[in-house]
Amino acid sequence: MIEITLNGAPHRLAPGTSIAGLIAGLDLDAAKVAVERNLEIVPRSTFGAVALAAGDRLEIVHFVGGGDHAESDGWEVAGRKFTSRLIVGTGKYKDFAQNAAALQASGAEIVTVAVRRVNVMDRGQPMLTDFIDPKKYTYLPNTAGCFTGDDAVRTLRLAREAGGWNLVKLEVLGEARTLYPDMAETLRATEILVKDGFDVMVYCADDPIAAKKLEDLGACAIMPLGSLIGSGLGVQNPVTIRMIVEGAKVPVLVDAGVGTASDAAAAMELGCAGVLMNTAIAEAKDPVLMASAMRHAVIAGRQAYRAGRMARRRYADPSSPLAGLI
Repeated sequence: MIEITLNGAPHRLAPGTSIAGLIAGLDLDAAKVAVERNLEIVPRSTFGAVALAAGDRLEIVHFVGGGDHAESDGWEVAGRKFTSRLIVGTGKYKDFAQNAAALQASGAEIVTVAVRRVNVMDRGQPMLTDFIDPKKYTYLPNTAGCFTGDDAVRTLRLAREAGGWNLVKLEVLGEARTLYPDMAETLRATEILVKDGFDVMVYCADDPIAAKKLEDLGACAIMPLGSLIGSGLGVQNPVTIRMIVEGAKVPVLVDAGVGTASDAAAAMELGCAGVLMNTAIAEAKDPVLMASAMRHAVIAGRQAYRAGRMARRRYADPSSPLAGLI
């Protein structure tokens, strides 16, 4: 695979892919777009003849409605730009079809995926990629189930070999009862993976000191737990989460513990760049409806943070003026 820059973001494709092939792979109509390659316009008639090379910078544009638009409130991690601040998992759903429907309802652009052995005894089983297109969504391989740094590093190296994914999520668990992160092993694995060229988003304890150490090691995002994985208890330590946000120069996302929409909004109101969740959606009575609720909650929480909440007061303060009462 080779890497180009497409509309400002890294994009991987097969060597020898033409511009026409890229456009077709993106499900775009070649007759309705214009292409600039390395600051030069590419005539539409030559799309099929122009083979892309590693390092090429492409801009593909089309017409949209004119007029002023609200300021974009997207976010960025490791040079990749996203609009949705919600990241969702792909476990615990009754089947891949339900997972795909919930993902669409959530509006998320990033999905976490676990790395597991191929079932060589039944290769006819459906695969996640049959339902969730890795060309449409950003796959975020994670190390769920790893209890040592060595296992986590090995898993992510396999993930990169399998799919070419460089943006990854690291989690090294301390023990099975709490699934709490082993921070010593997490720090060690982070250092190894960063030196190995990975962009590492790291699940960690809600500890401002540990979070700073991860950032200093080169983590591209800090992901403190809201509460225990799969617990649905919500953000248990908002003060420490806020400290991590205030001290970080990389995105901070709450990871684990979200149970319902108000939990997601509360995390975003702390100034987090985003929220990652799985069980809260997958184990809801109606996962698709809950995914939609989470989508709106993350947006509302972000808007509330940007708006700036009113000050808390110890006593009542009337909304209406007291002067001029009858």
